[in-house]
Amino acid sequence: MLLFSVGFLEINFVDVLDILLVSVLLFHLYKLIKGSVALKIFVGGLSIYLTYLVVKATDMELLSEILSQFIDVGVIAAIILFQQEIRKFLLIIGKSTDFKNFPLFQLFRGKGKDYEINLDIPSIIDAMKDMSGTNTGALIVISKDSDLQFYAETGDFVDAKISKRLLLSIFFKNSPMHDGACLIYNNRIQAARCILPISENPNIPATMGLRHRAGIGMTENTNAIVLIVSEETGQMSYIQGGVIDHNLSSIELRTKIRAYMQDGQEENNTTTTQKSAV
Repeated sequence: MLLFSVGFLEINFVDVLDILLVSVLLFHLYKLIKGSVALKIFVGGLSIYLTYLVVKATDMELLSEILSQFIDVGVIAAIILFQQEIRKFLLIIGKSTDFKNFPLFQLFRGKGKDYEINLDIPSIIDAMKDMSGTNTGALIVISKDSDLQFYAETGDFVDAKISKRLLLSIFFKNSPMHDGACLIYNNRIQAARCILPISENPNIPATMGLRHRAGIGMTENTNAIVLIVSEETGQMSYIQGGVIDHNLSSIELRTKIRAYMQDGQEENNTTTTQKSAV
């Protein structure tokens, strides 16, 4: 259906829809790689492609052939160079497509199943309160959707039931497993001393140490949440989707964990002392 024409150009409804979809895609792509080295690489690759289009339109055969070779290899190179960004983009799509809310999925899954029964929240909170009181650093990853096998393999497998005493022993300062993260899945401590991906977000304050950067990086790459006890201040923090909530009380922390386990939505009455979006 023809909407309007500009000179020899005829614009129809499909053209407008095409432009809008491309604009949305480029906008989200820019948000994904903004502030990273990937943005400069993307701009460089885009410049080469635009140059190739101009050269091809002007019938410069030799230069066009050379640039075409760069573009042919560039598709594979882009997948290698942007593998982290592609992973994040696919994760965003996966998060936005929540099949658990589909009626058909709920029919097979069992409507009204409460995720909280699959996690011993009191034991986790009690352990974090004790570690907060003694300024014992801790990094705990909780996942409700995936067993995080890839990250578990970087540490030591534990496969034990969650308990306050076990968590305290793992993060005890003289324990061989206190460095790294503790992974929790299906109400069990899956592994300890695990290595997490470090966030490359340039907006993270310089005051944040490696523990907090690893927690942010983990939530940027997965749908898990991360709980942190600061070794310097003893403050408890909660991280989800790259957003960190500092200096939480045990009640606030419990509310956030329960909301994540139930439906991933934070309750409106939850307040935090400080919130930093990074």
